[in-house]
Amino acid sequence: MIKFGPSGNCESFYSEGNSHTEQAALFVKNRGLDCFEYSFGRGVNMGEAKAISIGEAFREQGVEISVHAPYYINFANPETEAAQKSFGYVLDSGKMLKLMGGKRCVFHPAAQGKDERDTAVSRTEERLKTLRDYIYLNDMQDLMFCPETMGKLAQIGTVEEITRFCEIDSVFTPCVDFGHVNARGQGCLKTARDYRDMLEYMLGRLGYERMKHFHAHFSKIMYSAKGEVKHLTFADTVFGPEFEPLAEALCALNLEPYIVSESDGTQAEDALAMKQIYAAEKVASARK
Repeated sequence: MIKFGPSGNCESFYSEGNSHTEQAALFVKNRGLDCFEYSFGRGVNMGEAKAISIGEAFREQGVEISVHAPYYINFANPETEAAQKSFGYVLDSGKMLKLMGGKRCVFHPAAQGKDERDTAVSRTEERLKTLRDYIYLNDMQDLMFCPETMGKLAQIGTVEEITRFCEIDSVFTPCVDFGHVNARGQGCLKTARDYRDMLEYMLGRLGYERMKHFHAHFSKIMYSAKGEVKHLTFADTVFGPEFEPLAEALCALNLEPYIVSESDGTQAEDALAMKQIYAAEKVASARK
């Protein structure tokens, strides 16, 4: 079955008096959710004991945990020293993930910078081949490393680029951020067919077994001509995307991803809304 959960702790988590990540395990479970994504966005500044403690809390509640590597990873950086730091950020995130007992590590691939697009994408691809080697050398091939589709035009991370990167090796699984795809495409995800066309492209390139349990982020996102501006909540009625047509597409394609809500402050509430929408669509599709 599809797993639904929040990215980080939402406003209601703190308003109820919680403060520690270990408490998020029960908070998520009590809301009928299945997973949680811990962000190392500003850096991997966690000790091993803390990672083990978090892992024990989530294992006790039967809630799956994933991590997001630092946001400033850039495998297209022309400077070798900067690229080495990016390798470290991903591997350090993977180390903490293993201690937590999780399986999925999401990371941003790169920024285009001043290079031509093809040059930046090719450099990213070569660096990801090196990352693959590091992953095996560090015995982390049992984890899923998930390059993410990105929302700004200046970032490397179109659906096609992420698919290309995941063709490098089976240690890479796509993280499809549907809000990012929609923002980059100026509101391109409206119908179930829009979602299906994108997912069928990835299925055609990567195969069903690689895609069945892909990683996903979902939120409504404000965008401009340059792409993503900021994350919104499901209460927004101006920007998309909407989850209902995605639920229809997932049922039609028999895909069961791990879907993380990245709404702005209402992550848990919107994750639950998605779970309920999907359950209703599953029942409806079974009757067809």
